[in-house]
Amino acid sequence: MMDKSLQVMVMYLLTHIGLIFFMYPTDIIEVVDVGHWSAILLGFALHVALMGIFLKGLGYFAPRNLIDIFLGVGKVFSIILLLPVTLYFLMTIIIDIRAYSEIVTLVFLAKTPLWVTMVLLLSVPAFISALGVETLFRSGVLVAILFFPFLLLIFCLSFQNADWRYIFPLMDKQAASLSYVVSRPYLLSLFAFTGGFMFLGFIPPYITYKRRKVMWASALLLPFFLISVYVPILTFGQSTASRFQFPFITAVDTVNISWLMFDRVTLFLLLSLVCFAMLFISLIMWKTTLLIRRGFPSIRPVTTTMLLSLAIFIVCLYIPDWKTVERLLWWNTYLRLYVMIVIPFITLFLGIRHHRKGAACP
Repeated sequence: MMDKSLQVMVMYLLTHIGLIFFMYPTDIIEVVDVGHWSAILLGFALHVALMGIFLKGLGYFAPRNLIDIFLGVGKVFSIILLLPVTLYFLMTIIIDIRAYSEIVTLVFLAKTPLWVTMVLLLSVPAFISALGVETLFRSGVLVAILFFPFLLLIFCLSFQNADWRYIFPLMDKQAASLSYVVSRPYLLSLFAFTGGFMFLGFIPPYITYKRRKVMWASALLLPFFLISVYVPILTFGQSTASRFQFPFITAVDTVNISWLMFDRVTLFLLLSLVCFAMLFISLIMWKTTLLIRRGFPSIRPVTTTMLLSLAIFIVCLYIPDWKTVERLLWWNTYLRLYVMIVIPFITLFLGIRHHRKGAACP
């Protein structure tokens, strides 16, 4: 099959960028008062290490995907391991749909009922995921071509009001001790690292890629993590930035560009990020549908997607406010840590065992 590493790298970058710039800066700014770069680098290093472990394990079974790998060990074993993954995917879709619907309503559609926005943000990803993973990845490349150049321009312009004195001091005792690792805000911040790389275990054999290229692509994410946190800090200072619900969005809103076709730079930024987020939701819906269909193969893919979308929409209607969204995000932390840590190590363990069995065969 043709190598589609470029499409995989683009999707990997877009899905992460769609997650980084909303709640991640809030959590990191709350974690420490000084030395935010240490918290960012620690999370990023953990992300790269766990993704490397996951890809190494998958490499032993190529071109099989994660579901086939676990089913090869046993049906009961696969159900035990993949059921929490399915629940994590469902929770992530629900949280993302509800959270982004509120953001879109506040910024773009103030007079539109929230449920209408949720229908829009749910129907588009459902339609894309129903078309198949190949269409989804081609759509990712198209979205990147349309939005990414302008998004890079906005990131550069976001430093317009930066006061570089706010970058000091670079470190204090709390940041150096890493005592924040078990704090609630830091554990919440890991959502920006977890959801993005798990799709690499589901796309084979539909889409082939080279693991090394994806690992190199991960290095491109680090500047975006740093920008998302340091732009609001350099613009407002730590004490003021910590008061905002979305610090990076607020910082970009202070940028004044007279020659831009948009009255506010924030509008185009949010439009781009919401498009990236819808790609992320499409990808999770496709993975969830794949898991459900492997358990119930008689159900048609389109039917599965429609029923899944309806169930998610009904649940989203029962989420009353933003505080409930934050509570769900915290409850999802336990499943997130399972997906982030347990699944990569089990995949590597099974891969090493499979490799040794193959080497032992005459």
